[in-house]
Amino acid sequence: MGISYYLSQMLSDKEKNRYNRHLKLNNVGLLGQNKLKKASVLVVGAGGLGCPILQYLTAAGVGKIGVVDDDKIEESNLQRQILFNSEDVGKQKAIVAVEKLSKQNPFVQLKYYNERLTTKNALTLFSKYDIIVDGTDNFSTRYLINDACILANKPLVFGAIYQFEGQLSVFNYKGGPSYRCLFPEPPKENLTPNCSEVGVLGVLPGVMGTMQANEVLKIILEIGEVLSGKLKVLNLLDNTSYTLQIAKNSEQLERVKSRGLEDNYDLFCGINESKAFKRVTLLEAKTLVGDNDYLFLDVREEWEQPQIKELNALQIPLDEIDELVAEIPKDKKLIVFCQTGGRSKQAILFLEKEFGFNNLYNLEDGVLGW
Repeated sequence: MGISYYLSQMLSDKEKNRYNRHLKLNNVGLLGQNKLKKASVLVVGAGGLGCPILQYLTAAGVGKIGVVDDDKIEESNLQRQILFNSEDVGKQKAIVAVEKLSKQNPFVQLKYYNERLTTKNALTLFSKYDIIVDGTDNFSTRYLINDACILANKPLVFGAIYQFEGQLSVFNYKGGPSYRCLFPEPPKENLTPNCSEVGVLGVLPGVMGTMQANEVLKIILEIGEVLSGKLKVLNLLDNTSYTLQIAKNSEQLERVKSRGLEDNYDLFCGINESKAFKRVTLLEAKTLVGDNDYLFLDVREEWEQPQIKELNALQIPLDEIDELVAEIPKDKKLIVFCQTGGRSKQAILFLEKEFGFNNLYNLEDGVLGW
C-alpha cells in the first residue's frame, strides 16, 4: 500500500468531503490537509482581526486552535467582529468564539483562554502551539507577543489596522526579522490612539484578518512565499498598497534573548492607567463656556462630530500636538476633550511630561453627549 492510502486513512470520509476543494489543489491535497490537521495555532485576541482569522483557520481544518482574550463583547464590537451578534453582548469573547467555532467545524480541537496575555503566562501558552497570530490592538501586547515568540522560537503572524489602513507581516520565521527589527521602540508616549478612539472601517479587519489566516496556511502547508522580512501596507480608501523591506537587527534579537520578557510592557509603552487626572464633567464644562479663565482644546480630527461652535475651541489633533505645542497656552485653565475621553488623557499625559503643563483638565467621558 502506498503513502496516499495511509494519508487518506488519516481523514474520515466526512472530512474528505468537507475539505474536497483543498484536496483538489495540487499544492494542498491529502498531504497538505493532513499537515493542517496536525498543526496548532494560537490566536491572541478575538476582536476585529481575531474573528476572521479564527473563522478561516477553523474552516480550513487546522487541527488545534487556541484563542486568548479576556474582554467582553460590546455593542460597538458588532460593526466589525462578525463572529458575534446582538445576543452575545456582555459575554466573554473567547468563550463565545469557541462555542460558535465548534459548531462551524467539529473536527477541530478548540480551546479558549479567558485571560489576559501577560509575562507570566505567555511562554507557557506559546509552548503549546506551532504558530502564534497577533490579533491585538495595542503596542504593549504586540511587544510582549513578539518577545515571547523570540524566546519560544515561534513564528508570529502580525496584523494591525488603523482607520482605513492595514499592515501585515510574518515575524521570527526561520530566523527572519522580528517586530523589534521594524519598530525597536514603541511610538512616542501616548500619541498613538487605538480603534476605539479614531474608528475603523468595518470591513478592514475582515480583509487583514483573512490575509493573516492566509499566511498561517502557507506556513503550515509550506507553499508560496511567506511574508517574512516584509511589511505589506494596504489602504482600502484609495485602493493602494506597497511593501516595505525589513532588515534583520540581530542586536535587537539578542537583547530580547539575554533580557527575557520585560517586567512591565504597559510602562515600556508609556501606558499609565493609574494616573490621576484633573477633570471636569460634561455638566461642569457647559457652565464654563465663555468663562475667560478657561479655554477648550479639541484633540480630535477636524472631521469628527459634533462640532460645538460656542466652545470656540483650539483644535489640534492628537498626532500633531508635538508640532503645534507652541500654540497651546499655559496661562489659562485648559479643558482638553475628544469623543470619549481617551485621546484627551493621552494628550494630557504627553503635554505634562514632555512640556511641563500643569493647567490641563480632562473632559470626562468626552464630548459625544454634548
